[in-house]
Amino acid sequence: MKVIAEGLDFPEGPIALADGSVLLVEIRARRLTRVRPDGRRTVVAELGGGPNGAAIGPDGACYVCNNGGFDWHEMLDGTVRPGLQAKDYSGGRIERVDLATGAVTVLYTASDRGPLKGPNDIVFDADGGFWFSDLGKRRPRDMDHGGLYYARIDGSSCREVVFPMTTPNGVGLSPDGTRLYAAETTTGRLWAFALAGPGRIVRDPASLAAHGGTLVAGVGGYQLFDSLAVEADGRICCATLFNGGITVITPDGRDVQHVPMPDVFTTNLCFGGPDLRTAFVTLSSTGRLVALDWPRAGLRLPFDHLAPAGR
Repeated sequence: MKVIAEGLDFPEGPIALADGSVLLVEIRARRLTRVRPDGRRTVVAELGGGPNGAAIGPDGACYVCNNGGFDWHEMLDGTVRPGLQAKDYSGGRIERVDLATGAVTVLYTASDRGPLKGPNDIVFDADGGFWFSDLGKRRPRDMDHGGLYYARIDGSSCREVVFPMTTPNGVGLSPDGTRLYAAETTTGRLWAFALAGPGRIVRDPASLAAHGGTLVAGVGGYQLFDSLAVEADGRICCATLFNGGITVITPDGRDVQHVPMPDVFTTNLCFGGPDLRTAFVTLSSTGRLVALDWPRAGLRLPFDHLAPAGR
C-alpha cells in the first residue's frame, strides 16, 4: 500500500483521472480537491454542506452528491468521524462543478417526490443519466428513510425510483449495465435491481423487501457498508466500516472476501492506472488517500476520460 496523500479532511468520492491525478471530496472541509500523483493538492471548488460521492458526467464536469453537512466527532486517537445532521445543515442537493473554472451550480434540491435529504453516492450509465443514493439524515430522535434516484444532467428530471431503503449508500452498475447495485450502511446488505432501461427497474416478484430488490449478500457482526466500486468481471467491492477494509462480493453473492485496510472508516475506492488494476482507497478517519495493486481490473466508467487536466 502506497500513501498518496495525508492530512485530508475526511476524504471520499475518489475519481481516478486520465492525467494520473485523483479527484476527491473532503467532506469535513466541504470542498472538492485534486490530488496529484506526488501528493500535491489543489482545491478545485468550495462547496459547503457535506460533499460526498462524485462522478464525471458526459460533459466532462464533476457531479457531486452533497449531503448538507454532518456534526463531527474528534476521537481520542486523533481521528474524526461523522455524526448527526449538522446544526448548520444546508439541505441535500446535487451539484455540478466545472473542472476548468471551479464554478459550482446547484442542479437539484428535490426529486419528483420531495426534498433531497442526504445524497451520498453516484454513478453514470452509458445513456448519460445518473443514479444516486440518498442516505437521509439522522437527528437525535429520528431519521429519514433513504432511496435511489435517477436524474439527467440538464436539470430536467430527478425521479425517486426505489423507496424506502435503510441508509442506502454505495451505488454501482454491472458491466453490462443491466443491474443496479446499492449497499445499505446500517444493515450491511448489498442489493441488486434488474434494469428495464435508463432509470427503470424491474421489481423482483420473489423479493420480501418493500423496495423489491434482490439481496446479493449481507455480512454479520458489526460491519457497515459505505460506497462501492465494480470490477470488470462483475464483482462488487464495498468499502466497509468498523471492520475496516474492502468487502469483495461475487454477483451471485456466494463468495464474499474481505481485504483489510488500516482505518475503521474505509469509505470508498475507485480503479485507475493504465490497466485499471490500481485501487485508490479513501481512509477517511485518518485523512489518507492510498493506492494498492488490485488482483483484477476495475470496470472502466463511461466518462472519466472526459475530465480536463488542470486545476
